[in-house]
Amino acid sequence: MLPDTPTVSQLSHVISQAAAPAFLLGALAAFIAVLINRLNRIIDRTIYLNGIPDDDAARCRLKIDLPRLIRRAAMMNRAIFWSIAASISISLLIVVAFVSAFFHIQHERGVAVLFILSLAAFTTSLIDFAREVRIALSEFDHYG
Repeated sequence: MLPDTPTVSQLSHVISQAAAPAFLLGALAAFIAVLINRLNRIIDRTIYLNGIPDDDAARCRLKIDLPRLIRRAAMMNRAIFWSIAASISISLLIVVAFVSAFFHIQHERGVAVLFILSLAAFTTSLIDFAREVRIALSEFDHYG
């Protein structure tokens, strides 16, 4: 048997509590878009360098950037993974908040754990992003 439907004031309270995680979810979506854009640029550069024929002596030297680009792509891939994990955790947090309000269940611990997990995943993503930017700036293309 289903419990009584939550009142408007209870739902309003849950919605107000879900506002901050919803804004974080929006920020994560924008951050993921930035990460994907950077990854696409790395992939485009890798495709271009791989297209240079080995007998083209003037441009063949550009291929020395391939290992660095592969490292950067791997870091971007990890950063995207952790950002998506953070987004999933935030989404679950919002679902748990509404479901627990509907069934009149205490949800503070579950929401706190999901919030901590999402922030840890987001922090990991930011660290990978910072490492990739550092490599991109410190080992820039010498040959343009």
